[in-house]
Amino acid sequence: MNLSVRKSILIPIIIVSCCFQFVQAQLTDLARLEYSFIPKSRSEDQYTRLRALINYPIALKKDNYLIIGAEYNRIILDLEEDYPLDRTLLETITVIDLNIAYTFKTSEFWRFGLKVNPRIATTLTQKITSDDLFLNGGIFVINDRTDDKTAQKPYRLILGLTYNTTAGIPFPLPFISYFRQVNAQWSFSAGVPKSNLKYYFSEKSSVQTFVALDGYFANLQRPVAVNGNTANNISLSVAVGGLGYEYFFTKNLVIYTYLGYTLRLNNVLRNADRDNIFELDDINSFYMRSGIKFKI
Repeated sequence: MNLSVRKSILIPIIIVSCCFQFVQAQLTDLARLEYSFIPKSRSEDQYTRLRALINYPIALKKDNYLIIGAEYNRIILDLEEDYPLDRTLLETITVIDLNIAYTFKTSEFWRFGLKVNPRIATTLTQKITSDDLFLNGGIFVINDRTDDKTAQKPYRLILGLTYNTTAGIPFPLPFISYFRQVNAQWSFSAGVPKSNLKYYFSEKSSVQTFVALDGYFANLQRPVAVNGNTANNISLSVAVGGLGYEYFFTKNLVIYTYLGYTLRLNNVLRNADRDNIFELDDINSFYMRSGIKFKI
């Protein structure tokens, strides 16, 4: 597969993943603390991510909300393999998002939302410049019948268009996510970046099987020389499958843990044109993500 094709496939996946997480968080999450870890059993490399999120909804009038929030990600790359580059320039990556969204109901079950998501994604080895700044955005329509007492099988459908300056694609990308409550014990979600099948032990606890995508794209403030080329950006895409568990301490406070194995791991250094110039360790491995969140 050539570089331009790989780029056109990888970057939209990361973008849709980020937008999906943002939409879900804007719908329900007021605060979240999360830890992710990918150790490498056949490699010395490790990947760790610390994540904190807060959203504050402001009621403008009935069913109309302005949501202001922020998200902080600190990504730690522990690269111990013998790479032909200065690994100290890649030790930590910081991603900071400002979340601004507006949502309102158009009818009993339909809701419209739009969001603007300025982002800093960089290694923070020097002062922030325009190369460290990115802009995400999107518009969404949501058909939410999860609380509809007349629906035999409650569901939620989210359709939208998303835009991200890291894509290199000058037009919006489509977005879709579908959730259905089959009965009191079972539900499923279908879409990108996450699909799952969930079983509820009770109102407080549930287990699920899942397949999901994760990743990031960031600027290297100090370009990295590698094999006669210069890397200006770094990206990671991960496809993972596994099991997850959630437990509600209260109606709004939930702890969760996801354990799985990466089905595809692609950690890549890219030049100024965002072409792939060097692949870091891509050996699949164990995956863990755990955290606590306060949701409405």
